[in-house]
Amino acid sequence: MKHFRGLESPIQLDWKGLVANIRRQGTPDRVYHMELYHDDEVSDALVERFGLAEGLRKDDPWFKWKKTIAVQRFLGMDYLVSGPLGDFPTKHCTAEDTASLKRAGGRLFQDEHSGPIATWEEFEKYPWPNFRRPEATQNLEWLSKHLPDDMCLVGGLGAHFAELLSWLMGYETLCYALFDQRDLVKALAMKLREVFRDHLEVMLQFDRVKMIWASDDLGFKTGLLISPNDMREFVLSGHREQAALAHAAGRPYLLHACGKLTDIMDDLVHDVKIDAKHSFEDTIEDIRQAKKTYGKEVALIGGIDMDFLCRSDEKAIRHRVRETLDVCQPGGGYCLGTGNSVANYIPVDHYLAMVDEGRLYKG
Repeated sequence: MKHFRGLESPIQLDWKGLVANIRRQGTPDRVYHMELYHDDEVSDALVERFGLAEGLRKDDPWFKWKKTIAVQRFLGMDYLVSGPLGDFPTKHCTAEDTASLKRAGGRLFQDEHSGPIATWEEFEKYPWPNFRRPEATQNLEWLSKHLPDDMCLVGGLGAHFAELLSWLMGYETLCYALFDQRDLVKALAMKLREVFRDHLEVMLQFDRVKMIWASDDLGFKTGLLISPNDMREFVLSGHREQAALAHAAGRPYLLHACGKLTDIMDDLVHDVKIDAKHSFEDTIEDIRQAKKTYGKEVALIGGIDMDFLCRSDEKAIRHRVRETLDVCQPGGGYCLGTGNSVANYIPVDHYLAMVDEGRLYKG
């Protein structure tokens, strides 16, 4: 088993310091670490390897959340992400999972050609989730009572405006509908704003929710999923409302968004008024460059490229982490993490090397 010296020394968690860092209130006294999520296979591997579930009973109805808290604390994370429960049925394709920590059910991919809503009739019949029903908040209620005091809740992951437009219609269908059924696209976008307004307002009722983390992939490697003007009309309008509601309640608004967002980055910063940007891919935008271009206006999260983490050795990973922190840590507004999420195809030792080097970093 590899030796990770930094992980041997637990750190004092401090959610207030994390929020202050996101607000860019000066260089923090340590490196803060944030991830959108860990795949279950990675969490389970960490639990087994480091004995993180000792004393927990698997028949406990809250075992999963207790296990997640243990993993987050071991990794030095000052928060836990949760939100009200509800699903949007969509169409998926399944392929074999070839990751080393493969999931038995295979890897799911969104159907790009079609979705459950292509007509007005299907729109009217669609089973929209109700985030205000009493049972939707059971996780938030339990976590509000049992999450350790040195951790906070980050409300998420909602506001899937662009994603659900393409998932519910199918990306191909959406592209045609923007010309042929624009009224249906508009109605769908307005319905999503209504549903996610409920989602956000429910989270804001919980005092332990100190930040809001929206998750909405807006593009791909070379551009946006739809035109900049359509993105402003159907997607950014929703995020603007979400950010305004979060800010009115005193919570920062974080946005996870994959893709090349150059054409709307000014909108996100100055119109939507996001407080932090997450998801960075070296082939699109190196986070060290992003720190120089707009890192003085919004916080930056992650940025250790996924492909780099998979293919590089420990020495290269540690060097990249130190170099990134040298650029991004001064002044605050940076949290160390992967470029996207801790997927089950990232070698666990490579991920731990990143976390460990952040724990050791002294500036």
